[in-house]
Amino acid sequence: MPIKADYVVRETTSNLGRNISITLASVLTVFVSLLLVGSSLMLRTAVSNATQRWQGGIEFVVYMNTNASQDQIDAVAQALSESPEVEGYTFFDQQASYDEFKRLFADSPEMVDSVQPEDLPPSYRVKPVNKSADSVKSLADTFRDRAGVKDVILASKTIQLIQDMSQSLTLIIVVVALGLLFVAGLLILNTIRMAMFARRREIEVMKLVGATNWFIRVPFMLEGLVQGLLGSIAAIIGLVAIRPLFEGWLPKASEIPLVSGFTVSTGSLIGIYLLLLVVGALVGTIGAGVAVTRFLDV
Repeated sequence: MPIKADYVVRETTSNLGRNISITLASVLTVFVSLLLVGSSLMLRTAVSNATQRWQGGIEFVVYMNTNASQDQIDAVAQALSESPEVEGYTFFDQQASYDEFKRLFADSPEMVDSVQPEDLPPSYRVKPVNKSADSVKSLADTFRDRAGVKDVILASKTIQLIQDMSQSLTLIIVVVALGLLFVAGLLILNTIRMAMFARRREIEVMKLVGATNWFIRVPFMLEGLVQGLLGSIAAIIGLVAIRPLFEGWLPKASEIPLVSGFTVSTGSLIGIYLLLLVVGALVGTIGAGVAVTRFLDV
């Protein structure tokens, strides 16, 4: 028996309206779980952006004063080059620091417009030979009081704090989100089961006149898909709403210098949004698929 689009739309809409309270509960559960998943992904992306300057073995950063003379900058470079404890270093002048700042905050043009290259300090990103905490601290301290040096920031005090916090929060969020996704799948399954039970006589008649299992299944599976998509769309809207608060929260912690890069690009967010849509659709479709497979003969 061929499946007509108007039949599928009519039956799906009818099923959604028939169990409105359970449908809303399913959509809300999908929304909350996917909002948590999206938040954890945003957190991981933001932490990766904030700590990218420490990749490649960088253990501390020597920040020069914005008005440091060229002789002072060269003196620090010479000391780093001559030190047997330094494996390598990279110099970021004010323009390079500004370019990095623009890339990190590409989605906040008002912030970029408020900063000029001369407002940002040049810096040396240092990779020591010995990565032990005591050795790195001892080496960093030798540069702290040099002329023209504004501050020396160690990874042991910054990146470890951020990464530990990120890992703990992400683990908690993911565990809770997975539990809620499982509950959402059960709710969708139960919604489809109730819809099929309410129409059991009609289903029996449809089978008697030759309707195939797929003819009967499609509207119910589409119902589950719609519930999953509605929940994921609501989660995406929630992430759009909380993004400014999300990015504005951590940079206020002035004791953590690394968080100046705590931001999520639009490209990364689009990827997260698409993932949430796919996950929501899968949860709804799988829940509905299990229901129609198990209870089609009700």
